[in-house]
Amino acid sequence: MTSRQFPRRQEPRQEKPAELPPTAWAVLGLLSFPGERTGYDLKKWADASLRFFYWSPAISQIYAELRRLETLGYATSRRSGPEEARAKRRYAITEAGRTALADWAAEGDAGPVVLKHPLVLRIWLGHLAAPDRLRARVEEHLAHTRVALKEVRDALARTEGVTDWNHPRTALRWSERQHLAELELAEALLADLDRMAQERQGAADAPTGG
Repeated sequence: MTSRQFPRRQEPRQEKPAELPPTAWAVLGLLSFPGERTGYDLKKWADASLRFFYWSPAISQIYAELRRLETLGYATSRRSGPEEARAKRRYAITEAGRTALADWAAEGDAGPVVLKHPLVLRIWLGHLAAPDRLRARVEEHLAHTRVALKEVRDALARTEGVTDWNHPRTALRWSERQHLAELELAEALLADLDRMAQERQGAADAPTGG
């Protein structure tokens, strides 16, 4: 320890609980890559990677989970020294944390994919909406998805050449393909809506008997 650093704080290890929330494993996963990081660093990295295929926890959630992980002995932290204008607490994974994370990642059943698609829910309720408004919602979704696809590709570009990010890069490639598929599905939705509109128009134009 140098005079320019405060001692690292490490809580006594406790027994692993039966279950940790996904946010805790996500934060511990962010710590599993080389180096020490502040809570703010972890938030930036989550926004640049996790959110494209899982979700990005709020900064308050990150700090709450960091405190939990320290209590369990899965993470440790230290305060920066006077060389920094503002003291920061930097976190790192412990060997116990790495072992627990590896055990969790190796579990046989990752669980079902939970899909909540707000646009498709509105399509399902389309009989209550004006056809042109429903179509506009799909077009808005297409525009948002194109922006998200660009963000994924930008994130992918930042991982090129970094060996430690081979697996995150693979996950981002999956996200790229998922966004491409989402564009294709939304285009198909537009085609379905157009077909229904034509069928309604054809029915309205058909001569009535009598």
